[in-house]
Amino acid sequence: MRSVLSSLSHNDPRSDYQRGRRRSLLCLAGLAALLLGAALLSLAAGSYHTPLGELVKGLFGAAADSNINLVVRSNRLPRICTALLAGAGLGASGCVLQAILRNPLASASTLGVSQGAGFGAAFAIIALGLSGGAAIPLCAFAGSMAVALLILLLSRFRQISAQGIVLAGVAISSMFTGATTLMQYFADEVQLSTLLFWTFGDLGATGWGDVGLLALISLAVCLAFVAQRWDFNALLSGEETAVSLGIRVRRLTLCNMVLCCLLSSLIVSQVGLISFIGLAAPHMVRLVVGSNHVYLLPGSMLAGALLLLLGDLLARVAISPAILPIGAITSFLGGPLFLYLLFKGGRKPC
Repeated sequence: MRSVLSSLSHNDPRSDYQRGRRRSLLCLAGLAALLLGAALLSLAAGSYHTPLGELVKGLFGAAADSNINLVVRSNRLPRICTALLAGAGLGASGCVLQAILRNPLASASTLGVSQGAGFGAAFAIIALGLSGGAAIPLCAFAGSMAVALLILLLSRFRQISAQGIVLAGVAISSMFTGATTLMQYFADEVQLSTLLFWTFGDLGATGWGDVGLLALISLAVCLAFVAQRWDFNALLSGEETAVSLGIRVRRLTLCNMVLCCLLSSLIVSQVGLISFIGLAAPHMVRLVVGSNHVYLLPGSMLAGALLLLLGDLLARVAISPAILPIGAITSFLGGPLFLYLLFKGGRKPC
């Protein structure tokens, strides 16, 4: 009798749900703890060495040395905040794109958003002859949104599928990459070096005004994502099931694609080209919490922020005092993951 009751308790769906819920919450708590530790390590990293306690006081301008207050509040803290916001935004965008397109390889790079931003920056630097200020980020943002609008127009008038949207993004990204290469052919050495520095990715070029704008847009878009978490869960059972539950799948797909492109293009326009964060973060969290977007979405935000912060930390300490390009670091680490997903059946729905 005990064995029968024991087997029934092991097969109880409610107990399985509770175990999964505890595991997911522990995963989120662990990511948050790791993120806090990475933020403290990043705060202490740099050529200006000082005790961690003084650095923490510097966050509030209370350090004994005024130089510490200046370094922390004007250099290191904006860089950390930029990494947290940009990584969380890229992670959330990648998670939502993979859900609405039902393709585990979907990301901002797959849709051509990053390539559109690169073309916009190249146009500002080479065609307009600009070398700084807000013009380059604005042109990068315009290029990214142009890609989004082009994909939306194709989906509206050609009625292409969700998988077709990814293929359209690949084709468009190839076109923008070719256009950027042609522009580089006619650039001089100064323009080429400026564009190359921007495409490397740089988390240290943002000020508090940029951080505030990034925080405002990221918070608004991520809250919109979280509000639709159950709709994303319904899509896991197929489009027909989602429609039977009253979800307007086409509108859900197009609206969230606009939001993802908006957020990703804003991030790229602020910090340059950073690849694979949106691809890697959701897959890492999905291994632990599964595909329930109640936990997968916040987990992707935390994992994205953690990955970008750790990548920036590696870029700063690898050959200190020189700082490696963060875009190269994330591409180098994300490339093997992309190949793994490709050879393990990346074309299958997630």
